[in-house]
Amino acid sequence: MATIFITGSTDGLGRAAAQSLLDRGHHVVLHARSADRAAALGGLASRARGLVIGDLRSAKETRSIADQVNAIGRTDAVIHNAGVYTRPSRGATPEGHAETLAINTLAPFMLTALIARPARLIYLSSGLHRGGEGSLDDLDWTKRAWNAAKAYAESKLHVVALANALARRWPNVLCNAVDPGWVRTKMGGAGAPVDIDTGQRTQTWLAVSEDHAARVSGHYWHHLEQQEPAREATDPRFQHQLIGQLTELTGVALPEV
Repeated sequence: MATIFITGSTDGLGRAAAQSLLDRGHHVVLHARSADRAAALGGLASRARGLVIGDLRSAKETRSIADQVNAIGRTDAVIHNAGVYTRPSRGATPEGHAETLAINTLAPFMLTALIARPARLIYLSSGLHRGGEGSLDDLDWTKRAWNAAKAYAESKLHVVALANALARRWPNVLCNAVDPGWVRTKMGGAGAPVDIDTGQRTQTWLAVSEDHAARVSGHYWHHLEQQEPAREATDPRFQHQLIGQLTELTGVALPEV
């Protein structure tokens, strides 16, 4: 059985993925933003291999999350599930970064670099990433007027680009991005057309399946099918520039090999 770490696993798609994997006998390391959020896990926590706590808006706490995961032991897969949707303002993290960028882009980048490398990496994106092109001139929203929808789209483009870049850089790791669709979660709302089981299915399949179709890298998925992502996501020049900026903003470098 595989060991999978899932960020943002106290509710929504992260919790559904954890429940699905546990029900199939896999080992899951859960993540909660705070001790209060961890309490919401109830009996799910007792079934998990471990529980790590930390707020992804903080670089210090994100580093602590990586340390906690590494202390539990090596994982076979990481599902980068945690994220925020439309923030009413840019906000500011303890390091001064835009909150959407910090949680949706900087945190998965840092965790990817700092957690002992698993065999599989899955990044949750969105079909809205196709509206995120052109972000590198002002990645951290220090010059532009705040646009919550655009910031979200950019952050979701970043993780697709990161998955594609890592697929080339780390050929022994299966790296993929997933659009779960508009799902009936707290974020998606009760009127969303996709049920939560369908929404979690692709990322859990990619995390553990031995099917030939799942053992691929550098792809963008929607409901178990590969799709073509935005042009910038597959552009090596964009990927290189993005990783350079993320390295500068975080002070964390991705290993080359």
